[in-house]
Amino acid sequence: MPDSAAASSSWGGGMRVRNGSLNVGPNGEKPQPILQKFKEQGKKVGCVTTVPITHATPAGFCINIDNRGGQDIIAELYLALKFDVMMGGGSKYFGEKRVGGNLLPKYLTQGYKVAENRAEMLALDKSKPVLGLFAEDGMPYEVDRLHDAELMKTVPSIAEMTMKAIELMKDHKDGFALQIEGGKVDWAAHSNDLGGLIFDQLAFDEAVGKVIEFAEKDGETLVIITTDHGNSNPGLFYADEANKKFDNLQKFKHSNTWLLGQLNQSFSEQKIMEMIKENQGIEMKSDDIKSLLAHFKEIVPGQLYNEANLPFYEYGKILGKYTDVQWAGMNHTGDYVELTMFGPGAESLKPFVKNYELHNFMLKAAEMPIHFLNRS
Repeated sequence: MPDSAAASSSWGGGMRVRNGSLNVGPNGEKPQPILQKFKEQGKKVGCVTTVPITHATPAGFCINIDNRGGQDIIAELYLALKFDVMMGGGSKYFGEKRVGGNLLPKYLTQGYKVAENRAEMLALDKSKPVLGLFAEDGMPYEVDRLHDAELMKTVPSIAEMTMKAIELMKDHKDGFALQIEGGKVDWAAHSNDLGGLIFDQLAFDEAVGKVIEFAEKDGETLVIITTDHGNSNPGLFYADEANKKFDNLQKFKHSNTWLLGQLNQSFSEQKIMEMIKENQGIEMKSDDIKSLLAHFKEIVPGQLYNEANLPFYEYGKILGKYTDVQWAGMNHTGDYVELTMFGPGAESLKPFVKNYELHNFMLKAAEMPIHFLNRS
């Protein structure tokens, strides 16, 4: 099953590649990514995401590199492209903390406008290409942002980034192409982080609503909504109080990731119990607190998106007793994924399509030449 790099490359480059690769085929093929094609045809182009803008999904529409992990290199590859709008997290791959040196002075010299907070983003105009960097790595989970006054002030929502990107590109005479990713939904699924996942999915849904609203008025914009893969298969498993337990989510002020990051193993059971009650509205039993503390000592370093070595799986399993949401694992799944469209060209969508077929579908919708590649 594809990871985000291979899936994005299928759409972006129109051919299947190995997991971890971005538009570099098994025999070294390097198909031109779709946003480069759109840019060459005179369109404005851009990406918006809640994870680093150098991450696999946006990068799959933009560049060719055989290792998705080289995000510091991807940041440099973006520089030469001069795409019109690139917004998300990942400042550590561009700024002073970047391996290989600070790229931001080069971006400024090349004529980019750099925004590093919500106010700077809202003030952007169309005069220069835009690089927006609103977090060192991934952006905060929406549930955490909503309950932190400082984050609400300084960090834009995905809907705000989306609408700003459209504002900056919508009046261009040759049109625009924009990729929007609710990337931290994926991170939350990897972490079995229910609050992180649900509230980020709702934030993405808000962004989709804004896009559809624009497309309805515009009448010339095709909106494609899909995902790259399943992940961890969370499910609501019925029990006697399933509705009541699931409604506990409405009391969440913070994600599991935020909460576990605040815990210290030296805290008393009572203090941890109070923290969980305060931040997630759940009155957790003493035995579950003891179990959680024990699991802190069993974490294997190097887990995906878990640099702090937090007991994501264990806490997700414990929390399932109080929400009736359980998880199948912590990684990508082989599900078929949903695909829907709105706008001119949507009538051509078949009931079942392969991921790489979307590349030519998008080109055709934009009345551009389609390309034939060996996609096996």
